[in-house]
Amino acid sequence: MKKIFAVILIAVTTLSQFAFTTEQIKPDKSPAEKIAEKNLKKQIMAEAAWAMQQQPVTVTASSSPKSAGGKHDFFSEADYFWPDPKNPEGPYINRDGMTNPDNFVEHRKAMIRFSKIIGALASAYKLTGDEKYVNQAVIHLKAWFMDPETMMNPSLWFAQAVKGQYTGRNYGIIDTIHLMVVAQGIIVMEKAMDPATQSGVKKWFADYTNWLMTSKPGMQERDVKNNHATCWAMQVASFAKLCQNNAVLDSIRIRYKTILLPRQMGTDGSFPLELERTKPYGYSIFNLDAMTMLCQILSGPQDNLWNFETPDGKSIKRGIVYLYPFVADKNKWTLKPDIMYWDNWPVAQPFLLFGANAYRENAWLTTWQKLDHNPQVEEVIRNLPIRHPLIWF
Repeated sequence: MKKIFAVILIAVTTLSQFAFTTEQIKPDKSPAEKIAEKNLKKQIMAEAAWAMQQQPVTVTASSSPKSAGGKHDFFSEADYFWPDPKNPEGPYINRDGMTNPDNFVEHRKAMIRFSKIIGALASAYKLTGDEKYVNQAVIHLKAWFMDPETMMNPSLWFAQAVKGQYTGRNYGIIDTIHLMVVAQGIIVMEKAMDPATQSGVKKWFADYTNWLMTSKPGMQERDVKNNHATCWAMQVASFAKLCQNNAVLDSIRIRYKTILLPRQMGTDGSFPLELERTKPYGYSIFNLDAMTMLCQILSGPQDNLWNFETPDGKSIKRGIVYLYPFVADKNKWTLKPDIMYWDNWPVAQPFLLFGANAYRENAWLTTWQKLDHNPQVEEVIRNLPIRHPLIWF
């Protein structure tokens, strides 16, 4: 009897040690993640209920006679180009910061809608573990990336075209920042997906990443000096993470440290090239969000970009410290107001949440809680790719 009791005692002790070890290995949610979950749960479940009722709408559902591409090619027009009053039928002319309301935007709207659906379903799956959300997501993923009748080509030759000048431009690559939430959603849900869907969607993203890195527009966008280069890197990092392409991820870490941060940020933490624009406030927020997400996507135990600092003191923390007072109180902004959408910023910016998470800054988190988590203005949504933050923790 004593031997039996001893065996049972050893077994129980071993199991309790194993349970303790498992609990140690599995990290607890951070305070920022817990607060974000509490703040967003009701909204997530409502969005997921909506998403469960939606049918796929891809680029093949609409077209423009202005597009030089085919049925499966994404097409958009450059925002700030307008008809020339002196030559109404001739090439469009630039009016920086002024969005042309007559542009073709249906493919953008379809992609943003797609990102909202996948973001909501992935968030709800993360909260509940219910695979019905994954099954619904698969329907949309197959339509966009695998079905030969409805899929989008993994390239962006015809984005942000300009009438009479360009059938597409490298600047249009920024339009696919909304596919980042799709890629991250797949990461969250992929264990519950069938192998064929996993393989198919990853092949699409691998092909698109290759296009971003090797095509002429992709390389041009990579080398732009402002937020376009940040958003190129942010996308490549996001898609490479899904495809587990460590070589590409390493290359983007190096680019962040040696090119993006040192060349774009001033020593005070501002982004001088964004401040020169006609919408300096909105562009500063947008670029800081993008750099913040690069840190969130690329940081790990071996290379934590949140802690990286250039020899002259530039860092993502310095960028947040610079911009935060103007986001907490826009009346403190010392430059001219943006030419458009001045009243619509800020909203619940990702840099506040993920910066608060990285540095344990409660003030940033409190400000994030107070701001709008469900913006409805199209221009704000277009420049806010991270609208489902829970899946990024």
